Amino acid sequence: MYKFRAKSNIVLTVLSVLSLLAFIAVENGKVEVKQKWYAEKLEAAELSQLAANTLKEYRLGKGVFIDAINDPNNTALIGQEYTLVTTDRGYIEAKLSSTNPNFAAVIVQLLKDAGLKEKDNVAVAMTGSFPGLNISIMAALEALDLKPIVITSVGASNFGANDPYFTWLDMENVLYESNVFHTKSVAASMGGGADIGRGLSPEGRELIVKAIERNDVELIQEDHLENSIAKRMKIYQKESGQTPIKAFINVGGGIASLGNTVNGKIIPAGLTELLPQSNFPVRGVMIQMGQNEIPIIHLLNINQLLTKYGLPFSPVPLPEPGEGEIFVQEKYSVVVTSVSVLILLIVIIFVYVSERKQHQLGTEIVSGANNPKPKEEENVDILSL
Repeated sequence: MYKFRAKSNIVLTVLSVLSLLAFIAVENGKVEVKQKWYAEKLEAAELSQLAANTLKEYRLGKGVFIDAINDPNNTALIGQEYTLVTTDRGYIEAKLSSTNPNFAAVIVQLLKDAGLKEKDNVAVAMTGSFPGLNISIMAALEALDLKPIVITSVGASNFGANDPYFTWLDMENVLYESNVFHTKSVAASMGGGADIGRGLSPEGRELIVKAIERNDVELIQEDHLENSIAKRMKIYQKESGQTPIKAFINVGGGIASLGNTVNGKIIPAGLTELLPQSNFPVRGVMIQMGQNEIPIIHLLNINQLLTKYGLPFSPVPLPEPGEGEIFVQEKYSVVVTSVSVLILLIVIIFVYVSERKQHQLGTEIVSGANNPKPKEEENVDILSL
C-alpha cells in the first residue's frame, strides 16, 4: 500500500510539473498579430503626426508661448482655459488624450467598419474643441482616399483651439496651404449656444466672424437653431452632388450637429450603423443623418473610445505612430498551444492506462489471497499424496 501511494504522488508531481511547463510555454509563446487594415492605420497615424508637427513649427515660428504644464508634450494643440471665443467647459485630460496621432488609426477602423470605400463622400461636423482629433480625422480620410465635406463650429471649449487669432479654421488652412491635407471646411458657424455664439461677448462673436472671413469660408449665421441645422443639411447635399453621403462624423458637442446635448448622451461613442428609435428633443444634423440610414461616427466621449481601442489616457510622451492594440495584438500561438495540450493528453492517457493495469493486477492478487482453497480440495490433495 505504501509503494502504491508513493507511486501516485510521483505521478501527480510529474503531471503538475508538466502542466506548469505547458502553461509557461503557452504564455511565452504568444505572437504579435497585425490587426486588419494595418497599413492604412499606420499611414493615417504618420500623416496625423506630420500635420501636428507642421502646426507646431508654424506656431513656434510665430513666437507662440507653449505652456509646458498644460501641454507637457509641447504639441501647441492645447489652448488656454479661457479666451474670448471659449464657448463651453472642457477637460484638459481629454484634450491631451486626443493629441495622440494613433487616434487616426481608430478613425480608420471605424470608417472601415462602416463599410466605406475609396472616393465615398463623408460628411464631417467639426468644432474647435478637439484640434488634435480633427487632425486625426482628416489624416484617416486622406489615407483612405475618401472625400470629406467639412462644416466647422469655430467656438471651442476650454483648452481647445480657442486662440481668437489661430482658430481651427486657421490651423486647417495652414495644413491645406502646406499640402499636408487637400481639403478644408466648406462652411463654418460661430458655434456656442444656438450655434450663434450665445454665451460669448459681442467682441468674441466678432473675432469668430473675422476668423471665418479671413479663411474664405462660407458663414452660417441663422436666427434659429432649426434654421442652422437645415442650412447645414443643404450644404452637405449640395457639396455631395449626385453621389450619396456614406457616413457622418461628429466631433465634439456642436449644438447644430447634436440638436440637443441630451442627444449626445443617447447616441454612444464610436460607430452607430442603425440609429435607435428615441424621442430626440431636437433633430440635429447627426440625428437626421442617422434617420436617413447613414452610419454615424460619434466622437464626443473620448474616454470610452480610449478604453475600447486600447489607447492611453493623457500619455506623456506621446506614442509613436504604430504603437498600441489598434495596430498589433498579442495572441496565443495555435501551434504552441496545440503541442502543449497534445503532450499533456498523451501523458494523462498513458498514466490512466498504466494505473488501470496496476489496479487490475492488484485485484487478481488480492482476490487470490482472500479466497483460499476449500477444505475438500485440501483433503483431496493430501489423499493424493
